[in-house]
Amino acid sequence: MPKVYDVSMLIHEGMQVYKNKDDKRPSFETTSDFQTGSAHETRLHLDAHTGTHIDAELHMVPGGKTIEAVGLDKLIGPCRVIDLTGVQDGITRADLEPHAPKAGEFLLFKTRNSFEETFNFEFIYLKEDGARYLAEIGVRGVGTDGLGVERSQPDHATHVALLSKDIVVLEGLRLKDVPPGEYFMIALPLKLTGIDAAPARVILVEGLEPGPLTFA
Repeated sequence: MPKVYDVSMLIHEGMQVYKNKDDKRPSFETTSDFQTGSAHETRLHLDAHTGTHIDAELHMVPGGKTIEAVGLDKLIGPCRVIDLTGVQDGITRADLEPHAPKAGEFLLFKTRNSFEETFNFEFIYLKEDGARYLAEIGVRGVGTDGLGVERSQPDHATHVALLSKDIVVLEGLRLKDVPPGEYFMIALPLKLTGIDAAPARVILVEGLEPGPLTFA
């Protein structure tokens, strides 16, 4: 029987956010309760890059495509989790070459980030040479268990190398309990339009071999 892993971050007010910035923390506002109305209703105050999310090209490329341009054909399909828990700083081309990335693959990086519940300013990220290597190969997408695929890059070289080649960038995964290997991924961003990112619910299914998919 196929096994399902939910690799999404739980969204709550005390969750891990990028650089511990208060303006990035989600908040929940009760707009109606059973004392003030006939139903309980909540308003979310949420950054588009909260928790597990998908970046659009616009995030780092002036005039780039917005989030609705990321098609479901890129977000639903096979993926591969690779073990990079031994990396101590940033993921380089040399770290990736032993895993033999292939054109069209969606690679998910399992690093020490998945084992940390608080924000680490020295989180593991993808270095520029690693990003350019994957872009040259032509992978379909890159997923990381950090809240960013890059850090300490004023020119955002890692993001630009991927997004400018129409490679999906998926950030904020939780891969602690997921063994390396092949999976079927379903990554569904909120159906937003005109902006630079969207939170997503992401699951990995082990042992599922569906037939060809048609996207209407």
